[in-house]
Amino acid sequence: MSAAISPNPAAGGFLVAEMSPPRLAVGGLVPFTTIDFPGRLAAVIFCQGCPWRCTYCHNAHLLPAGVGMQSWPEVLAWLKTRRDLLDGVVFSGGEPLLQRGLTTALAEVRALGFDTGLHTAGIYPERLAAALPLLDWVGFDVKAPFSEYASVVGCEGGNSARTALETLLASGVAFDIRCTVAPGFDAAALTRLRKDLTRIGVSNLTLQECRPSGGIDHLH
Repeated sequence: MSAAISPNPAAGGFLVAEMSPPRLAVGGLVPFTTIDFPGRLAAVIFCQGCPWRCTYCHNAHLLPAGVGMQSWPEVLAWLKTRRDLLDGVVFSGGEPLLQRGLTTALAEVRALGFDTGLHTAGIYPERLAAALPLLDWVGFDVKAPFSEYASVVGCEGGNSARTALETLLASGVAFDIRCTVAPGFDAAALTRLRKDLTRIGVSNLTLQECRPSGGIDHLH
């Protein structure tokens, strides 16, 4: 977030102009999809940056933080030409919740008449809570049993993920819970994960197979 600062001699100090909202860092764009936002024809905006390092990540080029490949004003201008052609816009990544400009971007997209979706791993529960009133659907990616996140994401992220998921469940926003079956993720780990999810009220889990090429296939 930036602000313009100018001298204010009369007060013996400086005047600080109103701070401009942070801009979304866009790492890529898919102009049309029928599979990333259930029930909608949608565009996918890939947000740049993710603090986790999942062992199977298929969007590794989006991991480093940065300004992205496209400017948000350009993407927003393009979305204006898609009204009446698309139903929705889904924000993916990377990890969209890393972006402090996400809620502003969501509001701008909704103002154009689009439904909004989010793909997230729930890394920042408080930011998810702020975004939920602006969302129609969330695809939530669980990585492992909550006590075993470090083996997949490279850090102890299970508590944040559990808190974020509980926040999502309480919000009333539509959602799908997914898990990528990473190498070494065996039946016993899946049983532990299902127990974790059942304890907080999740009954349906979609499994995704991790392909050697880096892509993901849906199992069920």
